[in-house]
Amino acid sequence: MTQTSEAAAVEETRSPGGFRIHRAWFVAAVTFVTIIGAAAFRSLPGLLIDPLHQDFGWSRGTIGAAVSVNLALYGLTAPFAAALMDRFGIRRVVAVALTVIAVGSGLTVWMTAAWQLMLYWGLLVGLGSGSMALAFAATVTNRWFTERRGLVTGILTAASASGQLIFLPLLSWMVEKHDWRPAAITVALAALAVVPFVWLLLRDHPADVGLKPYGAQEFVPKPAPVQGAARRAVTVLFKAARTGPFWLLAGTFAICGASTNGLVQTHFVPAAHDHGMPVTAAASLLAVIGVFDVVGTIASGWFTDRFEPRRLLAVYYALRGISLLFLPMLLAPSVHPPMLFFIVFYGLDWVATVPPTVALCREQYGEDSAIVFGWVLASHQVGAALIAFLGGVARDVFGTYDMVWYASGALCAAAALMALVIRRRPAVPAPAPGLATA
Repeated sequence: MTQTSEAAAVEETRSPGGFRIHRAWFVAAVTFVTIIGAAAFRSLPGLLIDPLHQDFGWSRGTIGAAVSVNLALYGLTAPFAAALMDRFGIRRVVAVALTVIAVGSGLTVWMTAAWQLMLYWGLLVGLGSGSMALAFAATVTNRWFTERRGLVTGILTAASASGQLIFLPLLSWMVEKHDWRPAAITVALAALAVVPFVWLLLRDHPADVGLKPYGAQEFVPKPAPVQGAARRAVTVLFKAARTGPFWLLAGTFAICGASTNGLVQTHFVPAAHDHGMPVTAAASLLAVIGVFDVVGTIASGWFTDRFEPRRLLAVYYALRGISLLFLPMLLAPSVHPPMLFFIVFYGLDWVATVPPTVALCREQYGEDSAIVFGWVLASHQVGAALIAFLGGVARDVFGTYDMVWYASGALCAAAALMALVIRRRPAVPAPAPGLATA
């Protein structure tokens, strides 16, 4: 873009006839809807364990292993996806990712062997969902906003919970009344339905529409595509791995994943069913978690803009650990007030850890923060994958999930201490938004 066109673009944003609401908020809205549409696949694994066990005779450990592959790839793909967005743009990467999710979910309808579950649900859906991970939200936030980043991060993080809220009751009804296959097809169609919105409405950078980032004082030209996406992702990893805060952030986020996606999202429904609770009732409780997750995550983003992120993380993990220690005593054939209290509380705390973790990555690593957060998210999903697998094995061996709940509660206490150990660092000046600075 030439200097003249840049000046014209700046003038356009100031003109009375220009946008009254900054275009960044529309981009954030499209991103929110996109994450909601892609969230359907995250609602399904916990609903599939018992039906697949009954249909094919596969052990819960085997099914948990496929879920583990999915969760691990969800995290490990994220930093490479963030770098690919630097190279090819957000729209292309996200559109391809949604298509891969749809293909993987659709193919499960014809599977007959456990290795196919690993391939379709584990590999394909894992790779596609990894490109739709929270690094996507971090990239959009870094490019389009210089103010309200904590709030926007919280809103976009809450989109996944909103998707869970929308799809989980419907999918659980399908699984119970019809079969698990219609639910898998629904996931595929939901992912495909979002692709046109991404392609037509999402924009890679404010300069594409001649605007400044929200809150920026000056117009920022769109940076050139960054070559060597994979090399950059690995280089950033090695650079960050030489610092202590990276390992503390990765460790705490691994425990976050273990205690949410890996444990509650994957094993809560079968654990509640073990105690005589109907599947639809247990799935509805998870949906309620999604309701309060939206509130908790947005509130956490607001808090992150105003309070020290380390202390927020310590409080979140400590309270989460305490609640998990009480869960085995609350599981029963029917839903009672103490269980509802646990669900509301756990929902408020579900991914409230994301905004302060993103803020700490930005504080510690500046222009590499989105890719560093992608690697931190990878640890989140590795932790989730381990618990998804070990939780299924524990259920096969002990006939109960109790030991898994207690162990996860203890891990959350350790995460609270780790968060407090992260050293403070003076805030890095906000880089010029763009994927090269994401």
